[in-house]
Amino acid sequence: MSESNAAPRLAVIVANGITGDSRVQKVAIAAARDGWDVTLIGRSLSKQQEESAMGPIKVLRLLVPDTYRKYRQRQERGWRSRLTQAYLPDRAALKRYRAAHNAWLLCQENRLTAATGAGAFLNPARQAWVRTRHDLFRFRNRLWGWEQSRPRDEDRVVGDWRRDLPEQVDRDLAFVAALEELKPDVIHANDITMISTAAQAVTRLRRRGHQVQWLYDAHEYVQGTEWVRPRPAHAYPAMEQEFIRQADAVVTVSPQIAELLRAEYDLPQTPLVVRNVPIKEVIGTDRDALSVRQVAEVDPETPLLVYVGWISAERGLRTAVSALVELPEFHLAIVANSTNAELKALLSLGVELGVSERLHVVPYVAQHLVADYLSSADLGIICSRHNPNYENSLPTKMSEYLHAGLPVVASDLRVVREFVESHDLGVVFTADDVTSFADAVRRAFGRRAAMAARIGDDLLRELSWEQQSAGLVQLYRDVAHRTPGITRPDVPWTVEEGAGSAGAPTEQSSRTWRPLSDGGIRLGIGPANFSGQAAGFARAICQLKPDVSVEVFMQRGPQSRTYPADQYLDVTSLGRADVQVRQVRRISRRYTHLIAEAFKPVFGYLNGNNIGTDLPMLAAAGIKVALLAHGTEIRHPGRHLARHPSSHFRDAPDSEITRLTALTERNRQVAEDSGLPVYVTTPDLLDDLPRATWAPLVIDVDSWWCDRPVMERARPVVLHAPSARWTKGTDHVMPVLDDLDRRGAIELRLAEKLTWAEMRDQIQNADLVIDQFTTGAYGALSCEAMAAGRPVVAYLGERVKAVVGPELPIIDATPETLAEAMQQLLDDRGRAAKIGLASREFAVKYHSGERTAQVLSDFLA
Repeated sequence: MSESNAAPRLAVIVANGITGDSRVQKVAIAAARDGWDVTLIGRSLSKQQEESAMGPIKVLRLLVPDTYRKYRQRQERGWRSRLTQAYLPDRAALKRYRAAHNAWLLCQENRLTAATGAGAFLNPARQAWVRTRHDLFRFRNRLWGWEQSRPRDEDRVVGDWRRDLPEQVDRDLAFVAALEELKPDVIHANDITMISTAAQAVTRLRRRGHQVQWLYDAHEYVQGTEWVRPRPAHAYPAMEQEFIRQADAVVTVSPQIAELLRAEYDLPQTPLVVRNVPIKEVIGTDRDALSVRQVAEVDPETPLLVYVGWISAERGLRTAVSALVELPEFHLAIVANSTNAELKALLSLGVELGVSERLHVVPYVAQHLVADYLSSADLGIICSRHNPNYENSLPTKMSEYLHAGLPVVASDLRVVREFVESHDLGVVFTADDVTSFADAVRRAFGRRAAMAARIGDDLLRELSWEQQSAGLVQLYRDVAHRTPGITRPDVPWTVEEGAGSAGAPTEQSSRTWRPLSDGGIRLGIGPANFSGQAAGFARAICQLKPDVSVEVFMQRGPQSRTYPADQYLDVTSLGRADVQVRQVRRISRRYTHLIAEAFKPVFGYLNGNNIGTDLPMLAAAGIKVALLAHGTEIRHPGRHLARHPSSHFRDAPDSEITRLTALTERNRQVAEDSGLPVYVTTPDLLDDLPRATWAPLVIDVDSWWCDRPVMERARPVVLHAPSARWTKGTDHVMPVLDDLDRRGAIELRLAEKLTWAEMRDQIQNADLVIDQFTTGAYGALSCEAMAAGRPVVAYLGERVKAVVGPELPIIDATPETLAEAMQQLLDDRGRAAKIGLASREFAVKYHSGERTAQVLSDFLA
């Protein structure tokens, strides 16, 4: 086994969105601690690929188009479907066809009536043609709807898993391409949905000369799983049959499943057992840990049962809810993140039985906090019904209950029953038997202290991730014949996504403000950090005011770009009780001042979904608050349309107009009712918040500066970089720019979805920058271009010109006047160069941060 200072590369792949999958996250952390260069790859739930970090672990979520699934679906519909749906393969195509026909019909009706007025049709032949074509249109619509409503034989098993499960082929295509590019040394394929992916990726990589090994992690006994639909019931076992023996190693979750897999597929070695269990060393280390009893608001004397885990009919929770009728003194807390169909059914059952007041749904917490969270209950419950998969494994919740110090009440599944009875850690009941469950609860509650005392350190050590993962990382070394040169025990077991910078797209790699300290003014800024503005404000304030220390916190969603911050909040976790409590404690105990951005809540969704509902708590904590608006959250569509003929809201869907109108009106009311200082980063927003103060956008002007002259090339490079085309007016200005490019007058470059460094290179290599034409303001892109000394062309509203004054060097143009403005710049290149120099001076004066910090001085006094 060779040693190398270059860390061997591990790809941990999973078909889900990663968030909430504790096993794959803990696998990645264990490998990173062992010194592996880890990339955790999952599926994007948004419309684009996403990259982030979890400490040193790179996190990649892939976009998986459903191209092959649609192809197979179309093939299976047969010749009749292809005839009836000709040229209209989906509903979007039908909508386009309807729009085109309605436009044609309007035109024809106008022609038929133009000569003598409405109602007088002059041409009978044309009149008949219009009627005939319209009848054909209506017939085709009915035919399309009939074909769509025709029952599909989607459950008919073909016998080829690629045809039965085309969505798996789509996953394979996306993941194999990513793995080819990554070229890992080891691939860890999690669950049956990744077995074909890993096998095919390895085959392709080896054919290209790259040595790679892979292991299959069987999370379930696939042959014994009860699938809802016939096609997966055939396809998944067929995939396992085809690929499992190609794996260099197999891992699973219980000794029983390991033996079944070895015998079923005649494996050369028994699979390694790696149970999904808690991380022992972090339990009890959080002094501020929440408890389910606290969240459910159940007093300490009331007996409390708890269930944690996935909610489905097979998990048997209806037995527990029904038994509450026979257990009038007991409450039941169900730990669940969202309300799925089965949970809704359970809550309805609780109402029907009259036990709803004793049935509590409490939110999930981070995976390393689960044991502490559960520990305030009296008993943990496992109610799963009999099926071959459940019979042969010890569920994750068993170890979570034991690490929480809870005895269990468990259904009589074979492995669970043997474990509970051999260690005397709980009471077993007959699955699906309400009376048996109620009797087991009474007996377990009476003996809970004695059974809890039998949960010893040896057992907990065996059921700890530290012990279970040790065998896994050794397996990586064995299959790869590689030993990492340097281990990383400094990587915390509790690292969460957003911490660290491995592979994360950040505007800058370092934080340039004074960290929060014990004395003086302690300022928090967040949680939006749009375009890194919270970070920019923090840097500017600390440069001007030595008595201020700052903490920046930022909410991040699936499609968010990451900018420098001290704390990152996953938007999907804002409903979690532990996240809300941590935010309350972080802010109320540590800040003296808070700049609340974009009217977003700062305590998660504890009080609601806007800052107005958090203000009473902030006032009670004695924190001085200011509000900061950036744009969309306060720019009212109706007023903007009235002020700007080219307003981007003219292109917005009606639903978006309705949503933004309600949002901006609510936020304006919050600003007016609060009486707090209000700041805006662009002067056009003063139209929507008249009593606000302009605090200019802040950029690092020095990092953008480029001394290369502009407008000296025969074909000047003109850059347009729309963050969102409809808000920049891209479609309105592209005809002008394309025409100039075709005629050789300019070299047009369109830059979209670039990193900060890539965008800087594009701007510094441009002669002119074309910004937005629908907002009436200049934004961060204009500031960056001006800092680079590049002339900027954009549309400016009257408010912006009045507030900033004639010193603003941006060339003001509309889509209608852009061609003329561009020609003037091309004809008088000396003037354009002077505008570039003036732009640099303006950016330094207004957007380096000094002016912004001065504006905020009164608030920070």
